[in-house]
Amino acid sequence: MRLIFLLGLAGFASAFSLRTTDPMLTIIAADLDVTVRQAALLASAYTLPYALMQVVLGPVGDAIGKSRLVRLALAILTVGLALSAIAPSYATVMAGRILAGAFAGGIIPASMALIGDRVAYEERQISISRFLLAVILGQMSGSVVAGMMAEAFGWRAVFGLAAGLTALICAAAMIGLRGEVETRSPLSVADAKRRYATVLSNPASLFVFATVAGEGLLIFGIFPFVAPVLMSHGAAGAFEAGLTIAAFAIGGVAYSAVVRRLIASLGQWGMMKGGGLLAGLAYLVIAFPVPWPVVSAAFLVAGFGFYMLHNTMQTQATELAPTARGSALALFASSFFIGQGIGPVLYGAISDHTGFPPLFLGVGALTALLGFASVRLIRKRPRPA
Repeated sequence: MRLIFLLGLAGFASAFSLRTTDPMLTIIAADLDVTVRQAALLASAYTLPYALMQVVLGPVGDAIGKSRLVRLALAILTVGLALSAIAPSYATVMAGRILAGAFAGGIIPASMALIGDRVAYEERQISISRFLLAVILGQMSGSVVAGMMAEAFGWRAVFGLAAGLTALICAAAMIGLRGEVETRSPLSVADAKRRYATVLSNPASLFVFATVAGEGLLIFGIFPFVAPVLMSHGAAGAFEAGLTIAAFAIGGVAYSAVVRRLIASLGQWGMMKGGGLLAGLAYLVIAFPVPWPVVSAAFLVAGFGFYMLHNTMQTQATELAPTARGSALALFASSFFIGQGIGPVLYGAISDHTGFPPLFLGVGALTALLGFASVRLIRKRPRPA
């Protein structure tokens, strides 16, 4: 389907940019003369604006059209990435990441909302999983390319490549999505409040948003520390970190290959329980003194488990408020990336005092419980209309 392909390209660009900093934090820190903990804040500089801008971009997408929002967001993301590549100091790199993250936030939730508008509920999880595959490939490519390029050509070349790639995808979206016909409405604060009230009136909404925030905090919050974690397991640097983050994405690719059979055999609730348990057990393994390839394998398993849980939550979110789907998916994405943005700040402070093994023990245990707790809470609520 042409629409899914174009939206997949847009999702690829957003995800590619998201994960580029993680494997090269030690290189950025050395080049800009800051600590690794400070460099890790560049991840939060992308994810927190991504999350917070959702409350603005969700109603904007409902008002001006979700396909138009995707095109606008791709254009400004390109500018933010270009600024990150040429920024002369830590503060200006931070500013470029903030701009990029703020408008990258308009891409994935608007795309999923548009899929929700176009695809019947019975087939929606499959369609979203195909879109998700493009996002996963973006994450995988971003981490691998960043790990390899940063060591060979420096971190600025990585941001430059991301800017060029996003510009090409932006051009494809400008051409391919310009014929999309969508219902639009006047943009106003009162209208935005009404749409959010519609979403939050569904009793399941708060539990769906709390679950996805927990995913972001527990599963993705530790990603900026992959490079130093791997060093404690015997790895050398950015290249191994890139491969390890890519392994998480490969787990997602494996999930996309068997998603239809998983849904048929486990159902949505079983997938949520199993996904959280798999990801949690994988993170528990990392707390022990295993060789770094075992850590990479654990990330692959964690990726498979995460996408079992997350893809199910995405499908739930598309039905929270069908008449305000853009706003619902915006709150969903906002919750997810708030969790991701808090993670590096919180875990940086924790790891400074305890080291990484106790951190992974705690994160792994909580992740294993997340799916079970979420099913218990969401299943009690009335099924979304």
